[in-house]
This record gives sequence, structure tokens and C-alpha cells, in this order.
Amino acid sequence: MALYFLSYDLRNRRDYQTLYDELVNFNAVRILESLWCFNRIDTTSAEIRDHFKNYIDGDDGLVVSKADGWATFNAINTPKDL
Repeated sequence: MALYFLSYDLRNRRDYQTLYDELVNFNAVRILESLWCFNRIDTTSAEIRDHFKNYIDGDDGLVVSKADGWATFNAINTPKDL
């Protein structure tokens, strides 16, 4: 199982709920305002990016990264909360 971080910039329409609902389906934990983390098996960052592109608008930004370590400061939650 691998830990992934997803960060986003929703720009014009800012339809957060659609994205939030899918993050909840992934059992994701919010780390910062626009940063979430979750565990997945048998996938890649690119595959996760392609999946979440379906839940944002074409002008929004999205970054998915696989973590091999992490540290937080004044975060809302941490990956330990998964």
C-alpha cells in the first residue's frame, strides 16, 4: 500500500463538493486546505491524476504525488489519521 498526496487549485467555478465527495470515497484525510492524502494499492500517480481530472474543471490545477516520507507542521490532520 502506498501513501499519495493530492493538491489542487480550483480556479473559476470552484465546485469543491464534487471533488470532496470523491476524496471521501477514497477515504482521504485533509492535511491542509487544498492538500489531502490517502492510501492506494496497484496504481500510479498518473492513474490517480487521470481519475481525479473527472472531478474538476478544465481550468483547474491538480498534483498527485506518491510519498516515501512526510512531516507536517500546524496541519489540520496528518497521514496518521488515515
